[in-house]
Amino acid sequence: MAVYKISYVVIGSDHPGGIVNSSVRPQIGDQVKIGEQLFETIEVFELMPPRKDFHYIHVTCQPYNPK
Repeated sequence: MAVYKISYVVIGSDHPGGIVNSSVRPQIGDQVKIGEQLFETIEVFELMPPRKDFHYIHVTCQPYNPK
């Protein structure tokens, strides 16, 4: 089973982001809760090629604003 090590960077906020392990690869448009706040994913890319079952992913997100 793949493990995604995801580095979240938040723009448009003072939130520090975070690093999370997940069994699901993030996608653009996903909503993610970091701490008590909800964010929307706007960018996803691999930081480096996978190593065995570990994938290293960078996600840029912004505060979620329902339309």
